[in-house]
Amino acid sequence: MSEPAGINLSTLGVMNVALEGSGYSGLVLEKLSSAGIKIGDRLKVKQDGRDFDGVLMPRSQVGTDPFHIVLKLDNGYNMGVKINPDSQITKGKGVRKAKQKSVETPTEDNPSLPTVSVLSTGGTIASRVDYRTGAVNPALTAQDLYDSVPELRDYANINAKVSMSILSENILMSDWTKIAKTVASEIRTGVDGVVIAHGTDTMGYTAAALSFALQDLPVPVTLVGSQRSSDRPSSDASLNLIGATNLVGHADVAEVMVLMHAQSDDSYLYAHRGTRVRKFHTSRRDAFQSINSYPLFKVEGIDIEELSSPLMRRKTDRKLKLKPKFEELVGLVKTFPGIKSDLINHYVSSGYRGIVLEGTGLGHVPELLQPSIKNAIDSGIVVAMTSQCYHGRVDMDVYRTGVELQDIGVIPCQDMIAETALVKLMWLLANTKTPEEVAIKMQASLVGEIEMRSEYPEYSADLGV
Repeated sequence: MSEPAGINLSTLGVMNVALEGSGYSGLVLEKLSSAGIKIGDRLKVKQDGRDFDGVLMPRSQVGTDPFHIVLKLDNGYNMGVKINPDSQITKGKGVRKAKQKSVETPTEDNPSLPTVSVLSTGGTIASRVDYRTGAVNPALTAQDLYDSVPELRDYANINAKVSMSILSENILMSDWTKIAKTVASEIRTGVDGVVIAHGTDTMGYTAAALSFALQDLPVPVTLVGSQRSSDRPSSDASLNLIGATNLVGHADVAEVMVLMHAQSDDSYLYAHRGTRVRKFHTSRRDAFQSINSYPLFKVEGIDIEELSSPLMRRKTDRKLKLKPKFEELVGLVKTFPGIKSDLINHYVSSGYRGIVLEGTGLGHVPELLQPSIKNAIDSGIVVAMTSQCYHGRVDMDVYRTGVELQDIGVIPCQDMIAETALVKLMWLLANTKTPEEVAIKMQASLVGEIEMRSEYPEYSADLGV
C-alpha cells in the first residue's frame, strides 16, 4: 500500500502520546506531533496565504480523517481547517485561559430557598466547558453546576445527579422507566421540584412518557434542554437551566412540563405542558411550542406568570403513584400518497400490539389501507388515529372514509398530537387489562393530553406555523 503524500508511516507508532484518543490520524497527527502540540494548546496554521489561530480541539466525528483539524476560535465557535502537506503548523504561546473561577458550593443549605434536584440524562444543557481545551463535559455534581451557572445558588439548594448519559435520539422505553423511577425517588426525599436536563430531539416524547408514568405529582417536574451548545456564545443553556430551577422551586403547579426559550433572544421562557409540546425548529432557541393549547407559565428573570391553569397545584403531602411501564411493540405510521399496505402488514406479522396512524386532515388514510387496517384490528392490534396537521383535531364523522375507519375499529384521538398518542398507547398497553379499556382511555384526557376545545395560540405565528 502506498503512503499518502507527506506521511511517513514508520513514525506513526511513536507519535505524541498526548494526542492518543484525540481522533486525529495520518498527516494531521504527524504534523501536530512534530510540532509538540497537544489538545488544548494554541496553534497557528499557515497555508495558501492564509493564517488560522485557535485552540486545538479533539475530533468528535466517527471514522478517520487524516486531513482536518478542529480549532476553537477566540469568539467561541469551532472551525475545521483542511491540512495539506505544505501547511505550516506551529505551537502558539499559552493556552486558552479559563473565563470563570470555581464558585464555592454552599456548605449548608439556605433554609429560605427551595431544594431542587437536577437530573442529567446526557443533554448538553447540564454540561460545563473546559475553557483550556474548549471541550464540553457533563456536569456531574452540584459543584459542577455551580461552576457553570453560579446564579443557581440564588434560586435553590441544588442536588445534582446523573441519571444516564445518552444521546436523546437513542432513548428507549426502558430509559423512560429509569428516569421515572429516579424522579419518583427524588420526590420521595422531600425536594420541592425536579429539573431533568435532556437532549431536545426527543424531549417531547420523554415529557409525555413522564406525564403518564408519574401520577398524582405533589411537586413540579420540568424537562429543560439547550438548542445551542454550552461552548457557544449564543448558548441558551444557562438561562434555560436557571428558569427551570426557578419554576420548579416556586411555581404553584404539580405536573410535568417542558421549559425553553419563548423567543429567539434571551427575553423570557415558556413552560409547556408535557403532553402538548412539540419541537418545531432544528436550531432556533424558541423551537418548542404548545400544540392546541397555551403555555402554562411565562418565566422572565425571577418573575413567574401563570398563563393557563395547571391540572394540579403543588401539594407536598399528595402521594405519588408510579406507573413506569411501557409496551415497546407500538408503531407510528405517517400516511402519504402511494403508501402501501405492506407497512401495516409488517406490524401485524411482527407481533406489534398497537399502531398510531398519523393521517391527513381530519383523520384520513387511502382507502387501499382499509383491508390491512381491519386485518390488524381483527388480529388484536389497537389502531388509533391522529392528524399530520400542526393544529386542530381529528373528526372522523365528517367524511365517509373517516366513518368507515371508525366502523372497523380505528380510535380517533381528538386533538392529541401524534407523539403523545404513541407514548400514551405504549403506556396504556402496559398498564391496562383489555383492549376495550385501552380504547376508552385513549379517547379520555388523563393528564391534559386532550382538550375539549382546541386552541390556536397567536404566538405560533412567530415560527410561521
